[in-house]
Amino acid sequence: MRIDSLKTAPDRAGRYWIQLSDGSRLGLYRQTVEDFALYPGMELSDEEWGRLQTAAGEMSAKMRAVRIVSASSVSRKDLEQRLVRKGEDPQQARDAVAWMEELHLVDDRSTAEQVVHSCIAKGYGPERTKQALYEKRIPKELWEDVLADYPDQIDWIQAFLRSRLDADSDEKQVKRAVDSLLRRGHHYSRIREALNSLSFDTDEFPEE
Repeated sequence: MRIDSLKTAPDRAGRYWIQLSDGSRLGLYRQTVEDFALYPGMELSDEEWGRLQTAAGEMSAKMRAVRIVSASSVSRKDLEQRLVRKGEDPQQARDAVAWMEELHLVDDRSTAEQVVHSCIAKGYGPERTKQALYEKRIPKELWEDVLADYPDQIDWIQAFLRSRLDADSDEKQVKRAVDSLLRRGHHYSRIREALNSLSFDTDEFPEE
C-alpha cells in the first residue's frame, strides 16, 4: 500500500487526510501522522497498514470522546454508546472512555451532580430529575446519594401556581396547572399542599 498524497492542513475536525494507492482515503490526527512518520510516496507493508488503521481508529474514538464531553456532561455509559452510534469500533470506544476516565474527564458522580443541579435550576421535581439521570445513563447506585439533599420546592410550586392562576381561575385551569407541575416531576401531595396554602379548592383533587 502506497501513500499517494498527504494533506498538509487539517480539516475542521483536525484530521489530515491521506490518499492511498488503492483509491481509498484515511483521516488521521496529527499525532498518528507523526507517530508513523508518514509522507507522500511512503510504501506500507500489510502489517504497517494494519497498525495504522488500528491507531487511526483508536485516536478517532479518543478525539470524538473529547468533543462530546466538551459539548455536554455525559456519563461513562452514555459516552461509550454515543461513540458507537457515531460509528466508532465498540472496543475502541470502551478504550477511549477508559482513557478519558484516567484523565479525569469523565466522572459519573460529577455528571450526576451536574444533572441534579441543572434540574433544580429548571424547577424540576425529584421524579423528573430521576428521569434525567436515567436518560444520562447514570448508574442507579449513585441516585440516592446525589438526590439526598434535594431541596424542598414548595415555594417554587407556589410561585408557579401564582403565575398561572388567580382568584377567578376555574377547575380546568387549575387542573392544567397541576398537570404541568406533575410533568415537571413534582409530587402530587406537594402540589395539593401548595394549592391549599393558596386557598384553592382541592376537593376535586383526591388524596394520594
